[in-house]
Amino acid sequence: MRAFQEPGSWSLSFAGAGFLGLYHVGACQCLQERAPQLLRGARRFYGSSSGALNAVGLVCGKSADFCCSQLLGLVKEVERLSLGILHPAFWPVEHIRRELEHHLPADVHIQASQRLGISLTRWPDGQNCIITHFASREEVIQALICTLYIPFYCGVIPPEFRGERYIDGALSNNLPYSDCSRTITVSPFRGTVDICPQSLSASVHELQAFQACFQISSRNLEQGVYALLPPSPEVVADCCRQGYLDALRFLERRGLTQERVLWTLVCEAPPGASETQDPKTGLCLDWTVPNVRVADVPDFQKLSPELEAALRRACVRDPAPWARFCRSVPGQALTYLLLPCTLPLQYIYFRGKRLVLWLPQMPADLCWVQDQLRSAAALACAQMREQLLGPASPPAASPLPPGSAPTAAGDVAQEQRAGHQACATP
Repeated sequence: MRAFQEPGSWSLSFAGAGFLGLYHVGACQCLQERAPQLLRGARRFYGSSSGALNAVGLVCGKSADFCCSQLLGLVKEVERLSLGILHPAFWPVEHIRRELEHHLPADVHIQASQRLGISLTRWPDGQNCIITHFASREEVIQALICTLYIPFYCGVIPPEFRGERYIDGALSNNLPYSDCSRTITVSPFRGTVDICPQSLSASVHELQAFQACFQISSRNLEQGVYALLPPSPEVVADCCRQGYLDALRFLERRGLTQERVLWTLVCEAPPGASETQDPKTGLCLDWTVPNVRVADVPDFQKLSPELEAALRRACVRDPAPWARFCRSVPGQALTYLLLPCTLPLQYIYFRGKRLVLWLPQMPADLCWVQDQLRSAAALACAQMREQLLGPASPPAASPLPPGSAPTAAGDVAQEQRAGHQACATP
């Protein structure tokens, strides 16, 4: 544990994961239970997209029960819609904004300025910005909205932060400071990350994108689809449990916990430890710690009763009779049969609601759209002129020697002045 003895010498970075952001909650719950010094002594919590939501939850001290109920509540909301994310009622940014305004404390900007870092992507040049200081509570909320904003998935006009437009931070830097050896990185995608699912594929090909490394595998592709198209709440809950197991493997492999829990899940008598010291970090690494999946744990409640209870409560559907009928096969069939009649009315209602909420920001947004159209038109005209007339040729070199050019120019100027004086003479 020599590398993590001095508080404030390391940070945690959470990758953007969309609807799979509950993976971070499971990993942090494991760190809180098995190695709380890693969370207490961390200098900053960095995050992009949904990883930033988990980071602000750590800064504010939100419990696992609260995080599970909020994230799985949004998944259940999408599950309830007949067309999923294509339904006109799907508006995740506004839903998250309401929850942030309701639950964030009044002094969150003071706490966040000390320990939070949010990754943003500036529009339109794609430059990455990591915001670590906030002047007000509204700035924290607006920065979180910007890092969650996926173009054309959440809308057309990017949100504004401090006079500039920003979009999802995962598009330019999905894992802030992942190249630093003192940063503990967390991601639900398989790759070269400290806490991530261990690959079961024989593929050694990797993809470098968004300042992160992903293994090219079918499982990562499936996870990427789940990040944008949420599966059932039970699948997302299993992703959270897997985050707990992967964080536990990280702790046991690096000797950050004295317990050897994972071995007890796969065999009765764990073998002796076989440790090797990492010269870069100074940690003793035990690579014999097994990889345990959720399917290998018959009773997850024995590992973390608090997390398991929170997941079970969050996965419970509405017990009302009408809600149970809508979830049944006859109810879903009736919903799709009536869709040609109900969808136009729903579209008018929800679009009108969005328009009313957009009215305060309409002047600024329309001016921004006008500027973007003007810039795009100027760029198109310049490219068309270059294609029709060709690139501008450089000026021809003067045949006179360099020393005689100023003299010739001076003679011409003198002749012109002499001519003006001659004309002015009566």
